[in-house]
Amino acid sequence: MHSLPVFLTLKGRPVILTGAGEAADAKRRLLERAGARIVAEEDEAAIAIVADGDEATAVRLRARGVLVNATDRPDLCDFTLPAIVDRAPVLIAIGTGGASAGLAKALRQRFEALLPQRLGALATALYGMRSAIRARWPDAAARRRAIDAGLSPGGVIDPFSDNAADALPLWLEGQGDIAASRFVPIRLLSGDPDDLTLRAARLLGEADRVYH
Repeated sequence: MHSLPVFLTLKGRPVILTGAGEAADAKRRLLERAGARIVAEEDEAAIAIVADGDEATAVRLRARGVLVNATDRPDLCDFTLPAIVDRAPVLIAIGTGGASAGLAKALRQRFEALLPQRLGALATALYGMRSAIRARWPDAAARRRAIDAGLSPGGVIDPFSDNAADALPLWLEGQGDIAASRFVPIRLLSGDPDDLTLRAARLLGEADRVYH
């Protein structure tokens, strides 16, 4: 990977923002949505966004040990800002390492069309039912298999269904029962992950144990 994807908790924390104009306004709105406290260049902060891409400003901040994002200057960036699909609390970030903001935007638009608006409601409901889910499936492996089965394509709580959050009680009461354990051989065509079929990738993701 060219960089490590992370989600930063910025609520109440200072973030330096420099520059003016449309780009700076967009970055300001993004930081405000994340709850950051926006400060000037001379203030103390761990990260900074140089919205006008000014090299001198970026160099000064990096010399202070501040992690910098400089708009349209990937060579000056310690981190990049991804395109975001927001289904709070579910966030999907799409980054290209600064290679093409247009590509990231196009991918975001595709995902926006694919993901139900109520996906966040499903995540919130799952969080609220953690204790009930543990009580229903005390064994961790059985619990993971039940969740995988429920969230699978066509499952009772398939996240691509608009009604998944509403179906959680039904899934918990009995329709979340899972199939018996099984052994499934997967034939690998090569050492290239891109050669995996969708079925093989799904099975590997659901597996409790993988024997090679």
